[in-house]
Amino acid sequence: MAKFSYVGRNAQGDKVEGILDASTAEIAAGMLQSQELTPVRIEEAIEETSSDIDLKRFLPKPKVTLDDLSMFCRQMYALARSGMPIVQAIRGLADTSKNERLAEVLNQISSELVIGSSLAVAMRQHSDVFSSIFVSMIHVGESTGKLDDAFKKLIDHVELERETRGRVKQAVRYPASVVIAITIAMFIINLFVIPEFSKVFSKLGADLPLPTRILMTTSEFSVQYWWLILLILTASFFGFRYYIKTDDGELWWDRVKLRLPLIGNIFEKVALSRFARSFAMMSESGVPILQSLNIIGASIGNRYISNAVADMRRGIERGDSLARTSAATGMFTPLILQMIAVGEETGSVDKLLHDVADFYEEEVDYDLKMLSQAIEPILLVFMGIMVVVLALGVFLPMWELSSAMKH
Repeated sequence: MAKFSYVGRNAQGDKVEGILDASTAEIAAGMLQSQELTPVRIEEAIEETSSDIDLKRFLPKPKVTLDDLSMFCRQMYALARSGMPIVQAIRGLADTSKNERLAEVLNQISSELVIGSSLAVAMRQHSDVFSSIFVSMIHVGESTGKLDDAFKKLIDHVELERETRGRVKQAVRYPASVVIAITIAMFIINLFVIPEFSKVFSKLGADLPLPTRILMTTSEFSVQYWWLILLILTASFFGFRYYIKTDDGELWWDRVKLRLPLIGNIFEKVALSRFARSFAMMSESGVPILQSLNIIGASIGNRYISNAVADMRRGIERGDSLARTSAATGMFTPLILQMIAVGEETGSVDKLLHDVADFYEEEVDYDLKMLSQAIEPILLVFMGIMVVVLALGVFLPMWELSSAMKH
């Protein structure tokens, strides 16, 4: 947002000067007119340069978290219920926001509101902060004159989204930390432990068994070419991240995540719970089904399931029912399909979809509780294999040497 210096006249004809923040000169003129000032001259202010280095310019701006959005929705819900004008409410929240990025966005939104833009249109220009579901709910609230109800539903939506992301992190945290710890342990053994045993065995000059020779060869390669291993791992990591950001890579990775052992089923249930909850919220707000599916498909968080939602939308466009198109995707269980069919017949799809979301969330909570119990036997087997390999490679030649010395 730029700074503009202005010269204007008030209602009494007195000259008024000052500086204000706005995206463009046109927006600055609209802000002056809203203050009952007639603009005479508006110029972009030239900021004074300083010899001091501003480190903030080199640091990334803080992201707007779900906690920030939740607090914003709660404050807007209270202010909208009190009857405060939206422009005044947005400006007040921008001045008191602790997140610099959110404060900057709210200032830009207030500038757009001054020149006559709607709140939904102004928010749509900041898609990195406000999702399509968020903007659509605001649009419905403005159209029906129930903006406070829209923010009330968005509070529940943001809170559920935060809980969902917490569940996903909880599902990944334990196996990821164990795999990382085992990998670090293997590197330490290869780089520091095995070389010491290798020196002892080489001095004795005895014939070493095959497991020991394999361990010594692996350790020698790790010591001499550690930089090559590190380079390959780093290149693989960044190459993988680059690939999954492409369209084909994102679709492949989202499909693979659903098929991962132990945690793939949790990812699928989390995505389906998010779909059911969002669809129910949009339906009870009066958003048409096709528009709801189009919005939800783009914000469900899994490209593979988003394609299934797009197939549902195309099926409904052809005249099929919601239950039939849901069954054609193969993503839902028979119980869920039956609930959708009953809801479609009785006209209570939104209520039954809330029940579907509750069912999936209970399933996710249960699977997360059972995850540690399912992973522990696998980790014990893996650790047992490591111990056996180390025992055969390190202690077997020591036993053979001690028995040879006895004879």
